[in-house]
Amino acid sequence: MKMKIKFISIVLLLAFVFCSTAQITHGKITYERKTNLHKRFKHWEDVKEWIKESEKVKIDEFELYFNDTVSYFMPIESEYREQYEWATNKNKTYQFFNQDVKITHKKIWGEEFILKDSVSKRNWKITDNQRNIAGYVCRKAIWVENDSSKIYAWYTNELEPSTGPESFNGLPGVILGLATEDGGTVYFAKKVDIIKPNESIFILPKSKKKPVKSEEFKKQLVKDYGKEKWGKAMILNNFGGVN
Repeated sequence: MKMKIKFISIVLLLAFVFCSTAQITHGKITYERKTNLHKRFKHWEDVKEWIKESEKVKIDEFELYFNDTVSYFMPIESEYREQYEWATNKNKTYQFFNQDVKITHKKIWGEEFILKDSVSKRNWKITDNQRNIAGYVCRKAIWVENDSSKIYAWYTNELEPSTGPESFNGLPGVILGLATEDGGTVYFAKKVDIIKPNESIFILPKSKKKPVKSEEFKKQLVKDYGKEKWGKAMILNNFGGVN
């Protein structure tokens, strides 16, 4: 009898260890994004005159649905009209891991454009720094965007897919925290739900618009609006930083 109890105890212990180390391949994550509008529009000399100090931080919420082959990042729309609604982007991003395809639905001046590219590839430097986000131990990684700007990410390898907010990926797990070097834009997961998303949520909506590559779209914007101060700011805000 003692041998039987001992055997059962070992089996249960092994099962516990396996379950605790097994990676999760599906779920839904709710993110909060804080954007410091003074930093976002720092190239505009009079930004502090038309955005008050008490109103400079804009908060948006997003959801990320994922399984082992695809992820979908989308904004949670408010039923109320937002202050400075125009000041931040609310992209919808699909990442198809097995197909090396990324689809982004981007709104500019109220008009939606569809961008189709390869999944983004970044050279991350993984550090030993750790922190807890939404109940998960996360490790810090750094990506040097250009000579003067860095992006910080915190990922957990408990959630398996290489994905995260917007089009970010490339780490050994899901990114639960993301921030620009100056702290102007910061994403943090508020909640992780271990659910199996309905497959219909990953189906691309029908559209009459033809997808274009991001680089081609950016070149067209530069050609049309690149000489204007506001045009330069619009292009920077849509194709620089983390969104």
